[in-house]
Amino acid sequence: MIPIHSISKGKDVRTFDAIVVGSGISGGWAAKELCEQGLKTLVLERGRNVEHVIDYPTAEKNSWEFPYRLSSVLQDRQQNPVQSSCPVYNEGTKHFFVNDQEHPYIQEKPFSWIRGYQVGGRSLTWARQCYRLGEMDFEANAREGIAVDWPIRYKEIEPWYDYVEKFVGISGQAEGLAHFPDGQFLPPMELNCVEKHLKQQVSRHYKDRILTIGRVANLTRGWNGRGPCQHRNLCNRGCPFGGYFSSNSGTLPVAAATGNLTLRPDSIVAEVLYDEQRNRATGVRVIDAHTQEVTDYFARIIFLNASTIATTSILLNSVSHRFPNGLGNSSDQIGHNLMDHFMMGGAQGVYEGFEDQYYTGRRPTGFYVPRFRNISPETQRKDYLRGFGYQGRGERAEWGDLYRNTAGFGESLKETLTKPGPWNVVMGAWGETLPYDDNRVMLDDTAKDQWGLPLVRINFKYRENEFNMRSDIKDSAAEMLDRAGFKKVEKFYFDQPPGSAIHEMGTARMGRDPKTSVLNAFNQMHDVKNVYITDGSCMTSSACQNPSLTYMALTARACTHAVSEMKKLNL
Repeated sequence: MIPIHSISKGKDVRTFDAIVVGSGISGGWAAKELCEQGLKTLVLERGRNVEHVIDYPTAEKNSWEFPYRLSSVLQDRQQNPVQSSCPVYNEGTKHFFVNDQEHPYIQEKPFSWIRGYQVGGRSLTWARQCYRLGEMDFEANAREGIAVDWPIRYKEIEPWYDYVEKFVGISGQAEGLAHFPDGQFLPPMELNCVEKHLKQQVSRHYKDRILTIGRVANLTRGWNGRGPCQHRNLCNRGCPFGGYFSSNSGTLPVAAATGNLTLRPDSIVAEVLYDEQRNRATGVRVIDAHTQEVTDYFARIIFLNASTIATTSILLNSVSHRFPNGLGNSSDQIGHNLMDHFMMGGAQGVYEGFEDQYYTGRRPTGFYVPRFRNISPETQRKDYLRGFGYQGRGERAEWGDLYRNTAGFGESLKETLTKPGPWNVVMGAWGETLPYDDNRVMLDDTAKDQWGLPLVRINFKYRENEFNMRSDIKDSAAEMLDRAGFKKVEKFYFDQPPGSAIHEMGTARMGRDPKTSVLNAFNQMHDVKNVYITDGSCMTSSACQNPSLTYMALTARACTHAVSEMKKLNL
């Protein structure tokens, strides 16, 4: 159990070495690192407390124990149109999502802002796919003259990837690709027979492509006192076994064990306090989520890890004579360059074979086809920059699928439904979105939320580069399945709003020049040296890989830098 501390009024007991805003993937890591390095650390979470094991009320329920058997019901779709659009939102998980009516925002163009306001944040419901960015990704902006250059390269973050992977526990298969770096892996999960067939055929027909098992933060053996994964595929309800990584099962308990952690849920950070004479942040102003009482907390260093859009809104709301447009915003870049991967495009097909084979149990990951476009002169495209990676799964049709597509009734229908259907594979891509200056997050001038804070406005759209890539995504997936001998191959694209990948990033980007970026190479604000930002808002480009592993590595690295600077009395 992580203790929740009640903090009295006196400034001396509201003063800490460090304050971390947010308790999700990156906030949990900041708490762990700072506490382990001896700093008295206050973690502020705007949502309710969630204790590991204790507060996973649906983790052991069967589908028939839910009133609507986990179906999406009209009331949820009407009351929570944004949150219910998330594929893992259902009766068993919706308590880990915000209520859209209570937490409104303004969409200038459609953008799904999926949120989980509780201790642990979205680390309780994330997809757990863990891939490193490669050197090609860190060089891309500079090479192509897009936006600004990353201030770091792969060699600088590589040891930090190693560091966090050894704690998190990631199962996967080493493949030896320079643009798809290997990591510190637990034993991989196994592909099934139709996936192995596709893997073999992809390697046979293409010299530039591979298929591998997904690299996932689900434990294939006990690790650091957690797990192993029970292969229940109920991850999004919270895992009482600690079989996947979350702040609640991983980083926060370690932080608490040091005796240096103070955790305060139901604490909405309204702004960062700033001392113009010293040019330093002094603390944060907090609104109690229930009583609306306002309290200031103080620290030598501040880590903002509230998630991309929330962190940006805090910065934009932190105004002063020195920073009238938001704390540390002399570059006028805070809120700009919002990115999210675009997804839900690909192909599916049926394989006529392997009727005598099946698979045992469940598996909390699928397969992955790493990026193969624009990585060499031979793979260069003329119609778009960057690339995409496929995630997919092969399985046999089950009775529910067969029921919808099988004619007849009575005994013959029942007999058909008791036999597994044909093998099929579905593969869809996550594509890189370029950083565009006018894809942005702003604060509304007049509309307020129930705590009196300005509503967030989001303006975002995809461009020609993404549309051209989308066409290639569908065509390439269909071609691979066709060459592998699949039948009834169909291309698809489900036109989901931006934000649906839940990989929003980029609104307080890292860079070399304070005139064009917000953060330096250590995620430290150029303008206000004792403020660090290591959630998705720090990203300079998005690559096409799932980004959470990079957030964790950057956070661990930034914490070490911050502690070092404190010891040198620079902060």
